[in-house]
Amino acid sequence: MIYFDNSATTKVAPEVLKTYQTVSEKIWGNPSSLHNMGELAFNLLEQSRKQIADLLNVKPHEIFFTSGGTEGDNWVVKGTAIEKRTFGKHIITTAVEHPAITNSMEQLKQLGYEITYLPVDKEGRISIQDLKDAIRPDTILVSIMAVNNEIGTLQPIKEAAEVLKKYPKIHFHIDAVQGIGKGIQSQIFNDRVDFITFSGHKFHAPRGIGFIYAREGRRIAPLMTGGGQEKNQRSGTENLPAIAGMAKALRLLLQNEKQNVQQQQSVKETIYDHVSKFENVTMFSHRNEGFAPHILCFAIKGVRGETVVHAFEKYDIFISTTSACSSKKQVESSTLAAMKTPEDIATSAIRVSLDAENTVAEAEKFNQVFDKLYAEFAKLN
Repeated sequence: MIYFDNSATTKVAPEVLKTYQTVSEKIWGNPSSLHNMGELAFNLLEQSRKQIADLLNVKPHEIFFTSGGTEGDNWVVKGTAIEKRTFGKHIITTAVEHPAITNSMEQLKQLGYEITYLPVDKEGRISIQDLKDAIRPDTILVSIMAVNNEIGTLQPIKEAAEVLKKYPKIHFHIDAVQGIGKGIQSQIFNDRVDFITFSGHKFHAPRGIGFIYAREGRRIAPLMTGGGQEKNQRSGTENLPAIAGMAKALRLLLQNEKQNVQQQQSVKETIYDHVSKFENVTMFSHRNEGFAPHILCFAIKGVRGETVVHAFEKYDIFISTTSACSSKKQVESSTLAAMKTPEDIATSAIRVSLDAENTVAEAEKFNQVFDKLYAEFAKLN
């Protein structure tokens, strides 16, 4: 079996699963309880927070646990809108964001907020000049994803941060769900980024757990109210086994990051160099440094994406049609639509997404199967 759908979700690492099980069995107290078992749980919670903060070179009190990327994105966007509503109701984002961002924006639009969606070029990248032109006196938030989840485009985060240094009152949020462990931490973390979203199941932690980075001094309103956990910012009993597992997963992810990135790049290039030679193939991802090392998106003209996915599945190779969040709905990729890709090509797009455990041998097997399928599709067409 070859699993090339890691941007949808990753397999829980064995070491992480062991941590999850151990904590579930031995430290099951509520971190908010006053007794000894509660104290043990609280200490592990804070140890996990510190481990994550240390790995990312930030402060422990700047880390807040969530249920994942969708909650994190919703929290930052809506929490900023609530917290800063008296200062303005204008928000800037891009036309190629994850639905957790775009749908949150559309909800806010119904409440009277104005949303500017920055257009993108043929590689899915925004223009810094467009960002500059979009900023208004009533702008309260700029939200940009670090790595596009459909085609892997890297957005100009550093350049955007430079622009926003002139506007210190505007919150700057990065969706880094696809960016962690991909060799771009220096772009994601800088002194002008205020909030960053992460999701554990994208880097071998359990599902249903994630965290946000919130820079010291920046305030957003809580969305989850109740018992006052996470410094009154995100109520709800903490999922301690998953949090401890996520801290372990992050450590494992970053300890060999450079090698892991090189491995993914090699696998990606093996597929790219082969598939891009075919006449009826349109490549949306590229092999240059403007794209992440783990995502490769392309289309076979005249063949719908879901057809290609199921054809590869017969050979025990698992891929996706662009975003897993919308693939079953058989809707056109929002990123490719924003890139003004013709609909017949966009609906043919498929995504190969890699992990450090994937190998060049797997890529070569993928290429062999691709050759067979391409010939079969050519006969049908």
